[in-house]
Amino acid sequence: MVTRYDTIGVNYAELRKPDTRISAAIDDALRHARTVLNVGAGTGSYEPADREITAIEPSIEMIRKRDPLAAPCIQASADDLPFDDDTFDAAMAILTIHHWPDKEAGLREIQRVTRGRVLLLTFDPSKRPWLTDYFPELAALDDAQMPAMSDYSRWLGPVEITPLLVPHDCSDGFLYAYWRRPKAYLDSRIRSGSSSFWSIEGIDAGLARLSDDLATGKWDQLYGHLRELEAYDAGYRMVIAG
Repeated sequence: MVTRYDTIGVNYAELRKPDTRISAAIDDALRHARTVLNVGAGTGSYEPADREITAIEPSIEMIRKRDPLAAPCIQASADDLPFDDDTFDAAMAILTIHHWPDKEAGLREIQRVTRGRVLLLTFDPSKRPWLTDYFPELAALDDAQMPAMSDYSRWLGPVEITPLLVPHDCSDGFLYAYWRRPKAYLDSRIRSGSSSFWSIEGIDAGLARLSDDLATGKWDQLYGHLRELEAYDAGYRMVIAG
């Protein structure tokens, strides 16, 4: 099984370090579940240490980057889970669903093998963080990859959807994590930690405009108010079913 992250995950473990505040929110949402399935587990970010975790990840390169002490990880995809019905107390899927080829099938499979909560951390494509003003291709990609918020109730039944605010110094370098650190997006190494930048082309013009706006102070004129915030609604959402 060869997957996209076999190629693009080169700096993932270094740049995508789990943020403790996001970890706490995920841990709280899992409530008292003891056995938890982590789908699209990657290198193991946000897997609670005090629960029995089973990880699913399609990319062998991401599996190889997991800590030797991390939970056991099976190479498989979300839409074909090798488990019986109601195997786990809960399931989690963190910033992964946009990579699934069949999102509805994947969620139905997760629900099949879970007897309790299904927790997703995802993104609301109707949101337009300031970065999309410089790279409109990102907005188009969000629209193409991300399910609409209304899709989750169609696929999972009743769901609770709440914003997950991103701390200004978030240690996890996902796409919109640097909302208060705009210079970070000028660094190709930082951009390599986000799959979205691997998926779009022709970013030179946007990079040049961002660089100019930071140098002239225009960025601060437009978005400087963000520097006063400790956390920000960049569009990330926790979706909970069950």
